[in-house]
Amino acid sequence: MAAASFTVPLQFTSHSTYNSKLSVFCKPNNSCLASSSAGSRVLNVNKWLHLERNSRSLRIIRAKAAQVAEEAPPSSSQKEMEVVNVDLGDRSYPIYIGSALLDRPELLQRHIKGQKVLIVTNTTVGPLYLERVVAAVTHGSKTLVESVILPDGEKYKDMGTLMKVFDKAIETRMDRRCTFIALGGGVIGDMCGFAAAAFLRGVNFIQIPTTLMSQVDSSVGGKTGINHPLGKNMIGAFYQPQCVLIDTDTLHTLPDRELASGIAEVVKYGLIRDAKFFEWQEKNMNAILARDPNSLAYAIKRSCENKAEVVALDEKEGGLRATLNLGHTFGHAIENGIGYGKWLHGEAVAAGMVMAADTSYRLGWIDDMLPKRILQILNQANLPITPPEEMTVEKFKNIMAVDKKVADGLLRLILLKGPLGSCVFTGDYDQKAVDDTLHAFCQS
Repeated sequence: MAAASFTVPLQFTSHSTYNSKLSVFCKPNNSCLASSSAGSRVLNVNKWLHLERNSRSLRIIRAKAAQVAEEAPPSSSQKEMEVVNVDLGDRSYPIYIGSALLDRPELLQRHIKGQKVLIVTNTTVGPLYLERVVAAVTHGSKTLVESVILPDGEKYKDMGTLMKVFDKAIETRMDRRCTFIALGGGVIGDMCGFAAAAFLRGVNFIQIPTTLMSQVDSSVGGKTGINHPLGKNMIGAFYQPQCVLIDTDTLHTLPDRELASGIAEVVKYGLIRDAKFFEWQEKNMNAILARDPNSLAYAIKRSCENKAEVVALDEKEGGLRATLNLGHTFGHAIENGIGYGKWLHGEAVAAGMVMAADTSYRLGWIDDMLPKRILQILNQANLPITPPEEMTVEKFKNIMAVDKKVADGLLRLILLKGPLGSCVFTGDYDQKAVDDTLHAFCQS
């Protein structure tokens, strides 16, 4: 990064601003000196900080929850790109968040290392955005682009569909320096990422999530994989992308049901670690449902910031990262038990979070107000709060017995404990509380 001099505001997470002539000098070690009439600041952008320059501002953004909780929602006039950094040492990468990012070719091109690109998309998203992504990748470059269009739906997240990606990569002679780009929702991101992890034992990979669910959750953190008839996401790998590009304009074409599904994961972040974010959601849920661009962008950014910190501390789910799966053990059982694709992932997780909260209350770990608040916000978001009728107690138990969080025969659960924003990942609980929850929500 070369030294530069230009007139911009310098904005920190505290929202202090210096409107003056600003010179920024960045050394190879990422230590930067910013000088203005207000004084000089030495900025260490090597670990938690990410430096992003655009035409109007130079922003320094932390991916730390303690800092995030103090930020205010963006003003209606703020339309600048936000950048959240996922700190994983030499595998760190940026999450770009903003409007019309598909029309900024430099963002994608800075993360494409070879001359061949394979875009993986589906029959729903491809007709909407494939041409724009191809145009961005090839703009002013000699990059050769191929694409593979998969059928749309969770039920296609399997080995047979995955082989279509490998077939295309081999037929078009993709090499070790090629880049796979996932253009679509969580299913496409998971499958494309897994294909990138396995093809030639690992090639570059970029995420362009187009659903709220994938933007706030599945595209961040490097979890990739496919389903097995006996369990969801049982086959996969941890494989981090080069970047995540979130163009919030893609949500304009998202069906209401898909939008609500993504909101379930947004609610989750508030429940497990960010009480102020949950309280903000309670006040702004109608704006999110109405697709207010500022509210959506804020919800996405806060979700990504929360997940970025967790992933940086526990990339491969040794303990802390498992807390991101609140409600997922019950939810995955629902998806498997009724057939993949009948319920959206967020719908199943919503019902699962209600069940997890019920178990937490039965254990005496939370007060009676928190389950009521959870029911209220999920109802407001038009999400289910009970499992489907065909999910019996026996079906839940059989499927949960092969959950990925089972260790040495013990099912570990993510449960709420303490005040809002607190949870635990534990196998130390009274099984009777879980059984009572299952009997309360299901037929025997």
